[in-house]
Amino acid sequence: MPLLDPKNDFVFKKLFAPAPGFLAALINAVRSDAPPVSVVEVLNPHIAPEELTGKYIVLDLLARDEQGRRYNIEMQVRRYRAWNARSAYYLARTLAQQLESGHDYHQLKPAIGIHLLDFDLFTQPEHQRQALWCFEMRDRRQPTLQLGDELQLNLIELPKADRLAAGAPALAAWVTFLEHWQEKQRM
Repeated sequence: MPLLDPKNDFVFKKLFAPAPGFLAALINAVRSDAPPVSVVEVLNPHIAPEELTGKYIVLDLLARDEQGRRYNIEMQVRRYRAWNARSAYYLARTLAQQLESGHDYHQLKPAIGIHLLDFDLFTQPEHQRQALWCFEMRDRRQPTLQLGDELQLNLIELPKADRLAAGAPALAAWVTFLEHWQEKQRM
């Protein structure tokens, strides 16, 4: 029986949606400098059969941790022309969907994007030694000053991370799984 590529959107969601512990492990590996999450609830675990033939299928994972932080986890195998705008929109939507009209902004919890890219997004020579990126709202002149923790986008360029052996051991293991899933010896 042939193996299914875990980077396929449908397979990726089917692997992680029913296994919140695996999803928490992936989140912790990507955000190893943040306090670990222990409980993750997948907010969109199902794929309706009619979505498979429709245009608007949602294959990314939306999850919430025990502190209420929201996560948009996406596997991206193809680079779209407007990829940057698309990823910013997904992150903003993850934040905005938390409140209904009349609710207090203090109820907002951070929206954290984790996008696993099966391509090199930053190809300039000065960016070839970095594969893990974390974008937050910071001041341009004083980058140590962060506006808040409401928005964070973590990008992992998988091919580059694999070449550089980037990240802590837990993240390196996830990168190896996603990049070398067909190689019995390596697995």
